[in-house]
Amino acid sequence: MAEKACVKRLQKEYRALCKEPVSHVVARPSPNDILEWHYVLEGSEGTPFAGGLYYGKIKFPPEYPFKPPGISMVTPNGRFMTQKKICLSMSDFHPESWNPMWSVSSILTGLLSFMMDTSPTTGSVTTTVAEKQKLAKASLAFNCKNPTFRKLLPEYVEKYEEQQLLVHPDQEQVSSVPTQAAISLPLLDGLNSVEPPKDMENQRRKSLPTWLLMLLVSIFGVVMALPLLQL
Repeated sequence: MAEKACVKRLQKEYRALCKEPVSHVVARPSPNDILEWHYVLEGSEGTPFAGGLYYGKIKFPPEYPFKPPGISMVTPNGRFMTQKKICLSMSDFHPESWNPMWSVSSILTGLLSFMMDTSPTTGSVTTTVAEKQKLAKASLAFNCKNPTFRKLLPEYVEKYEEQQLLVHPDQEQVSSVPTQAAISLPLLDGLNSVEPPKDMENQRRKSLPTWLLMLLVSIFGVVMALPLLQL
């Protein structure tokens, strides 16, 4: 359980981030656990990470700010292993170098800066520039598959959906039009191909016109009336 000083400090930092956001950094605590924060680093222009959105987690100890947090990244990025703690001077890998004056914003700014470096460290990986660029391009789509990301960072989900509409403006129409065509067209074809029954054709041929029927009735009436006239 977090200590009172820890909770108070993290609440203060969250209010500060909301009031004065840090460039290329978004971070907010979990609604159910203030010790667990979720962040997004936006890749800087002019680097292989440009356009990338890198989602990760910070796990604070109950003794924060007197002890450092653990930092990990969820999004494949080509610089750090995913779901593994990253070795930084501001992480729990180096408690001896931790400074209680450091905050969430300074931690993430330092992580973003270290991400642009190529120095090997515990939890780092080696990839080519092309691989990093490919991962940057796919990062948002990858993040949006994560239920926690979708819940805590909905603004990025909206951004992804807007991008999809720009790339596939007729996506919704394409999904519905084939269904309607598949239903309606065969029905129309079926109606056009139905032939009338033969007995109906025979009835049409056998049926007499109305005027002829009336003429026959009139003649029959005259014939029946002739004997009466002779009397």
